[in-house]
Amino acid sequence: MSFAWPWALAALLLVPLLLGLLWWLRRRRRRAAVTVSSLALVRSAAPAQGSWRRRVPAALLLLGLLVLGVGVARPQASVLVPSNSSTILLALDVSASMCTTDVDPNRLAAAEKEVSSFVGSQAGGPRIGLVAFAGTAGVLVPPTTDTQRLLDALKGLTTARGTAIGQAILTSIDAISQVDPSVAPTGVEVTPQQGQSTPGPTGPGQGATPPSGTGGAGEPGDWAPDAIVVLTDGANTQGVDPLEAAAQAAARRVRIFTIGFGTTQPAPMRCEGSQVENWYGGYSGGGGRAARAQAIDEQSLTDIAQVTGGQYYRAEDAGQLHSALSQLPGQFALVRQDADLAPWFAAAAGALLAAAVALSLWLNRPRPRR
Repeated sequence: MSFAWPWALAALLLVPLLLGLLWWLRRRRRRAAVTVSSLALVRSAAPAQGSWRRRVPAALLLLGLLVLGVGVARPQASVLVPSNSSTILLALDVSASMCTTDVDPNRLAAAEKEVSSFVGSQAGGPRIGLVAFAGTAGVLVPPTTDTQRLLDALKGLTTARGTAIGQAILTSIDAISQVDPSVAPTGVEVTPQQGQSTPGPTGPGQGATPPSGTGGAGEPGDWAPDAIVVLTDGANTQGVDPLEAAAQAAARRVRIFTIGFGTTQPAPMRCEGSQVENWYGGYSGGGGRAARAQAIDEQSLTDIAQVTGGQYYRAEDAGQLHSALSQLPGQFALVRQDADLAPWFAAAAGALLAAAVALSLWLNRPRPRR
């Protein structure tokens, strides 16, 4: 906890001054004591309550003044709150294997439906952008709050050969940098003076130090309110190493959440007419290639998420994909801010002072003579 006005804590000195004044008044009373001849007379005139009960109002009064003194200094606490300026970059795999029919009607169609549902649920919330990747990666829709534009883009996805996960991450970083000045684009050196580290080219994950926090990944509020969601059904086959790209994201405090979609069961590949481009001879409609098994590089996807403070999700069907997507906003749409606690301290002080006055009046109420 910190204080906006720490100098105001000097008001707490009033409490010991008040205690000193009370002690001085009691000493004066003792000097002015009256000698009486009958102890029974004194006992009959004394209050019926025990002495400790009569000290409770004074204790509540002093406690209330202490709390009020702290409140005057404007105490603040660092808390996680929802961000109104977060950006979500959805990087969708549109490689040929997304036509596999182990998920009905095929992986790509199921992904389009669930991602569209997720985009619709975020209307009026964070900016969302779309990146599609196969052998290369490209921005379909820059980060925007135009939900209809995003939904229209999701209807026209076509497949191609190859899987470039690393390039998709770099493309997503650049798209985020266009709307968030605090995120440097790729190719720009990230200096330690910015509270970050410089990505190193020496190997996967080298040169990126996650923000401070427990577990090496940093607390949620230590990261930027921007995140990349990579949805893929396979493994990187070309282009930049995904862990090197993840290191650049970590250096920019951008988290990556990865989703491995589909099963490992052999299933036919069948694209709908609008999903097929010109790869491997091309096919559409009811045609398709023989059943094949697809291996998801779960270790790589887990490492990508870990180095960037994100999380890996496994989704074998549309229901699990829906569940994974629905959990995302609560994971990264948070930022750390200083919350003003002064109103809470003022309310607590008021309650204590009111209790002190009420209890004092009740203890000193007129009593009927016996």
